Formats: sequence, C-alpha cells, structure tokens
Amino acid sequence: MALTRQKPCCVWLTGLSACGKSTIAMALEQVLIQQGHVAYVLDGDNIRHGLNKNLGFSPEDRAENIRRIGEVAKLFVDAGLIVITSFISPYREDRDRVRQLLAPGEFIEVFVDAPIEVCASRDPKGLYEKAMRGEIKGFTGVSPDAPYEPPLAPELHLRTDQMSVEECVAAIMDYLETHGHFQVAAGPPPTAVA
Repeated sequence: MALTRQKPCCVWLTGLSACGKSTIAMALEQVLIQQGHVAYVLDGDNIRHGLNKNLGFSPEDRAENIRRIGEVAKLFVDAGLIVITSFISPYREDRDRVRQLLAPGEFIEVFVDAPIEVCASRDPKGLYEKAMRGEIKGFTGVSPDAPYEPPLAPELHLRTDQMSVEECVAAIMDYLETHGHFQVAAGPPPTAVA
C-alpha cells in the first residue's frame, strides 16, 4: 500500500451476459485511474483471445477459464493493483475457489444483476434470441445445460435495471473507500532512486 497508496483487491463482477458487467468495469477503471489509483480490467477481450483461447464452453472449460483468471487476478493483487474482472463466471464453486486464492478482504464479489428480459433487450448480437430459439447451445442462463448460479452473499448487489452505470460505479467506490482500499500513507509519495 505504501507505493501505490491503495490496498489491492479484486473486484469480481459476475452476472449474465449483457447485464452491464463490462460497461461498469471500464467505467470503474476510468474513475480509479482518474483518482490516481492503479487499476486494470480483465475481461473476455484480453483473456479469452489470448491466455484462454484454447478453452471452450463446457462446464470443465468454464471452470478452468475462471481458475486461470483467478490466478492472473491474484498476480495483479500481489503487485498492488486493484484488478476488476468482468466475467459471467456462472458457477458459485468456481468463484469461491478464486476467493480462497486471495487474502480476506481482497476478493470483492459484485453481483451485476438484471432480469433476463432486460439482458436480452440489451444484447446487440441477438445471442439471447438465438439461444431461446435453440440455435445456440450452452448459453448461460438460457440453455438448460448452462445455468447461472447467483451469488448467495456478494459484497455488493447491483441492479442494473434500476441503477445507472454512474450509480453502480459510485456504489463500488463507496465500498472500496469504506473498507480502507484508498487509505493514504502519511508523508510525501515515495520517489525512485536512480
């Protein structure tokens, strides 16, 4: 905390496709950086297309996907960052395994929640519609073989059908502030010695 002036953590955004996870993650990262914090977003764009490109969407591959993401998130936390993850991460057991990788207070589970009808209406690719017609198999929350298990006791529960992106980000920032993630060390910031 002395070098970054923040207590590192993993803000784990979980929820159905098109519930608002990525939008909130990017907005949160921007606010954190604007306020002088060191933050980074892990999402499908930078994980599924690289580190996890060899994984499919079977239950086993989904579990391995989340395990790897958890390990990467832990590395970021160990380096002093606030890492924000934006993944459906449908299974409680997988999310709980990630929680166990981190020290108490470092894993902040945020349930980004919206009714499936709202998610479907926000879906620009029409994936929900295709899944409901049976054209896409294994679509989380729609296909019988791909359930979404909501968190039982998340640190935060954001209803994106009732809250704006700004309100969601403010709720997360308030949580981080309240739980001491922005404590400023006494004295001037450290300087590098050449």
